[in-house]
Amino acid sequence: MIQKIVTGPIDLVVKIGEKIKEEADRQLYDINHIQQQLMNLQMMHEMEEISERDYEEKEQELLERYEVAKRREQEQWEEMKNSK
Repeated sequence: MIQKIVTGPIDLVVKIGEKIKEEADRQLYDINHIQQQLMNLQMMHEMEEISERDYEEKEQELLERYEVAKRREQEQWEEMKNSK
């Protein structure tokens, strides 16, 4: 009983931290969100709202995130397929 009183708040903080990480990862590696960001970046570049250098840096970052997202998606499909 006393152990639960002491560890309860810690467990809650850990669970909240896990949920925040899950949500951050979901947003960071959401394929549709990344594609939308790439389109927005392209439009900004075409309208000369950002420099060529900034465009290339941001594009590279987004493409790397896209690759990770696709890899994660593939791994999830493999896990689902193997669990059957």
